[in-house]
Amino acid sequence: MEELNNDNQLNIELSEEIAEGIFSNLAIITHSNTEFVLDFIRVMPGVPKAKVKSRIILTPEHAKRLMSAMQDNIDKFEAIHGRIKTQDDAAGIPLNFGGPTAQA
Repeated sequence: MEELNNDNQLNIELSEEIAEGIFSNLAIITHSNTEFVLDFIRVMPGVPKAKVKSRIILTPEHAKRLMSAMQDNIDKFEAIHGRIKTQDDAAGIPLNFGGPTAQA
């Protein structure tokens, strides 16, 4: 990736509220011919309804750049910490989180 020289520096402001982040354990991605929409959702065990916590809308070019940047960062993470295990065999959304079901 290119480094910006001093003439092209971009100052980025990060408020305290945004810096706290939003936890998400589900992402839904949709697209049209002009944009990609990433909805980040928090699904909680035993709760049948979940809300979108954050929505990011990207142009197709920026979506592809994000995918490339994510892959680069995953590769670097795995080089240090080992392979990230995924449950590729799981179908659908894991609403039970693999543990016992809640009882009232």
